[in-house]
Amino acid sequence: MELQLQYYLLIAAAIFCIGIYGLITSRNAVRVLMSIELLLNAVNLNLMAFSNYLDPTGIKGQIFSVFVITIAAAEAAVGLAIVLAIYRNRATVDMEQFNLLKW
Repeated sequence: MELQLQYYLLIAAAIFCIGIYGLITSRNAVRVLMSIELLLNAVNLNLMAFSNYLDPTGIKGQIFSVFVITIAAAEAAVGLAIVLAIYRNRATVDMEQFNLLKW
């Protein structure tokens, strides 16, 4: 039995809200990156649900999801590299301590 579109949208909205909450309230840089990943996964779930709902024989939503996953992997790699570089200099991953651009 196929689930209806609104169930997928509700789950994606819940995941998106959890990601926004983690992005706003977290001070830890690794948690911020994980929250961004949650946001992107919610978008992927929406792409897949709408693709299946609008055109069950097409794979347009799946192709866009692969692109989003690719961008998310690149974002995670760059973000972790930045966090590691800051951790080496400051010995913390607290977002309040990231003042490297201040004079």
